[in-house]
Amino acid sequence: MKIFDPHVHMTSRTTDDYEAMARAGIVALIEPAFWLGQPRTMAGSFIDYFNSLLGWERFRASQFGIRHFCTIGLNPKESNNPKLADEVLALLPRYLNKEGVVAIGEIGFDDQTDAEEKSLVKQLELAGEYDLPVLIHTPHRDKKRGTIRTIEVVKRVGLPEERVLIDHNNEETLPFVLETRCWAGHSL
Repeated sequence: MKIFDPHVHMTSRTTDDYEAMARAGIVALIEPAFWLGQPRTMAGSFIDYFNSLLGWERFRASQFGIRHFCTIGLNPKESNNPKLADEVLALLPRYLNKEGVVAIGEIGFDDQTDAEEKSLVKQLELAGEYDLPVLIHTPHRDKKRGTIRTIEVVKRVGLPEERVLIDHNNEETLPFVLETRCWAGHSL
């Protein structure tokens, strides 16, 4: 049996996990760019991280016969530092045509600030410009309000909804996503 894992953060996993995944039949995966657990303070941190997703993680996965794909984006948690966010958003185009990049993400809302919305809009526009799908992470807090706001922003920007995956839904948010043409991911 061949298995595809569409959402796994291997940067934070050991090589033993790749070995176990290969034994379980995983032949390909997508690793979304995400918040690493503490605020990054300079754009160079993102350059190192994105380069790692496109280089080191692809190499590590290949050692176990697993094809590694990734999404690249500015996480909403890091959108609230406007200077850093602007620098990272300006960097994104250099990565969006790279081999192995299959979408922009994880993007969306965290605290649901205007700064987060600005970053979300810019990345949705980049997705249209680069003809890429988008992976959106629903907020951890006030998930329902954030999901509804996310859908409103997607509609306003005009990116075709069928190119948007709204992930990490729960029983409260799923009905709103299912009313759209967006793909719906459901967290367990």
